[in-house]
Amino acid sequence: MSNLFSKISTALQISENQVRKTIALLDEGGTIPFISRYRKEMTGSLDEVQVAAIRDLRDQFVELEKRRDAILKSLLELEKLTPELEKAVRAAETLAKLEDIYLPYKPKRKTRAMAAREKGLQELANKLFQQRLVSPEELAASYLEHVSNIDEALAGARDILAEEMMETAEAREEARNLFTRKTTVKSSIAKGKQEAGIKYKDYFDWSESLAQAPSHRILALFRGENEGFLNLSLLGPDEEVLTKLERRFITGNNSCAKQVEMAIQDGYKRLLMPAMETEVRAEAKKRADENAIRVFAENIRQLLLAAPLGQKRVLALDPGFRTGCKVVCLDEQGSLLANTAVYPHTGPGQASEAAETIKEWVKKYQIQAIAIGNGTAGRETESFVRNLNLNGIHIIMVNESGASIYSASEVARDEFPDKDVTVRGAVSIGRRLMDPLAELVKIDAKSIGVGQYQHDVDQKKLQASLDDTVVSCVNLVGVELNTASKQILSYVSGLGPQLAQNIIDYRTKNGPFLKRSDLKKVARLGEKAFEQAAAFLRIRYAKNPLDASAVHPERYEIVEKMAKDLSCKVTDLLADESLRKQIQLSQYVTADVGMPTLTDIISELAKPGLDPREKFEAFEFAEGVNNIKDLRIGMTLPGIVTNITNFGAFVDIGVHQDGLVHVSQLADKFVKDPNEVVKVSQKVMVRVTEVDEARKRIALSMKS
Repeated sequence: MSNLFSKISTALQISENQVRKTIALLDEGGTIPFISRYRKEMTGSLDEVQVAAIRDLRDQFVELEKRRDAILKSLLELEKLTPELEKAVRAAETLAKLEDIYLPYKPKRKTRAMAAREKGLQELANKLFQQRLVSPEELAASYLEHVSNIDEALAGARDILAEEMMETAEAREEARNLFTRKTTVKSSIAKGKQEAGIKYKDYFDWSESLAQAPSHRILALFRGENEGFLNLSLLGPDEEVLTKLERRFITGNNSCAKQVEMAIQDGYKRLLMPAMETEVRAEAKKRADENAIRVFAENIRQLLLAAPLGQKRVLALDPGFRTGCKVVCLDEQGSLLANTAVYPHTGPGQASEAAETIKEWVKKYQIQAIAIGNGTAGRETESFVRNLNLNGIHIIMVNESGASIYSASEVARDEFPDKDVTVRGAVSIGRRLMDPLAELVKIDAKSIGVGQYQHDVDQKKLQASLDDTVVSCVNLVGVELNTASKQILSYVSGLGPQLAQNIIDYRTKNGPFLKRSDLKKVARLGEKAFEQAAAFLRIRYAKNPLDASAVHPERYEIVEKMAKDLSCKVTDLLADESLRKQIQLSQYVTADVGMPTLTDIISELAKPGLDPREKFEAFEFAEGVNNIKDLRIGMTLPGIVTNITNFGAFVDIGVHQDGLVHVSQLADKFVKDPNEVVKVSQKVMVRVTEVDEARKRIALSMKS
């Protein structure tokens, strides 16, 4: 393990002690949010990203060690394990190196080399490899017992040499380095697919360095190949690799050396080149996946942490033309008060009736804001509602991506068993406005509609990354214990689905939690789970005001001592800044509690339970621009960033088709990463630079 601590320390540029203590906390069941927030003294104030990186590198090391042990066991069973080989296996620092060492001994299907050995040609191969000044034919003449002629004997010996040379670890490492740096990827349109594959037009005749190709392009090329529209080929540095192999293995200049050269050329083409192409393709896919997953996770994070409207009474509409608009009214907690359908787009009579219904419900249910889904008929419905002149009522377009997934889900059926999918969808739209985080956690993150090529990447790694992201967001914001759904509770540090359900069951049976310590009464919620979860769960209006804050219960005594030393109450500390300024933090340092935790406590006392998300700001699209046909080059329009990729940002300008601000158009300066300039849900001003109605493509610019 000391080797592991050292490697992670070097990779992350942190001390070995930080690594050691963080891994110990992880092994004890500590979650990333808990460790990074409430164990700063132990970790040296590592943040969530660093703690997650330690966990991931630890997991990679464990997998490497598992494979190492399996290889050593296999070599022992095969009776091939020599002290030198064992030393080499134990010294291998990468999986690729480990597999290279194991390859010559690895059980495999019958090869040409195996067949040649069975014919007794191993000794002939060895003699040829010595490359002495002797006739290969004379050497081969002694090995005709199991072959037809000299040519067959030499061919078999070359097969043995080809396999042995191409399986040499050092040769493979050299070839891998060249392929990694110098492979070119080339694409062309599949025969007869020009029209059907028009979306891949940019790649009908394309080539570039595989190492330099951005992740989104690699994933696009692989998708085009998988869909049968593109032919892909990888062009490796064949001449360079062959030259390296010949320098490594050819030691003479005679007929035997010529046989070795022939074996090299055959072995490269038949064995090494396909293996290297497979490896670099897999590595390129892995690199592209990691980049795409990172982008997707960042987009999800920004979307989950979008500004909430808060606890307001909301009327939500899921728009439609012929089928009408589904209307729901929600109270401050998001509970459904009423639902109906109106038809504002099917004729004057129906529109008049719809107007009366909405006006009546706004008054009856004391509505404070109206949420309108941004799908089909969204802009038209927004215009209709705005023309009702509902003074003092915010009218907000809401991104409804994934609402249909929620409405048909088991979660929605449990919440509204007697309502159809359209009503559930409208409820989801309204709740997204009130609290995006609380509502979006009910939907599989992959279905929310942000990211790039999320269905093409490694799904296991994607899910792990998204789970980390959702957990991070939920615990950053904190969860109201007495109103939270099972879904959001399940993401709280230390809980999970079963304990979340147990909390709901306890709440249903016993009423609201009055204090955090009541959590210990929940079935199967033990001391460890309480330690991990308690500080992320808030109880508004609790008797102890600290129960509504992010101060951990294990530190309540410190706050109470601070208040006692100032001859005041804890509530006074929360209310009076002058009292907090009198606190000498150094007086409260102990063996377990240092200045990082004490500083956090003081910050929390100043703003207990403060929502870290930005303040909500209402937004309106440009009036009269509802369709792609309404766009004109040069128009400047307000928009909302809906998705960020490596190549730019997509912006909703209210025409049912997002426009793309290419990375080169995001700012007047060079932009390497779009996240440097924009965030998901950010409100921006854009200029229309190109409109392609046929392909439904809109090009936008944010340059001045």
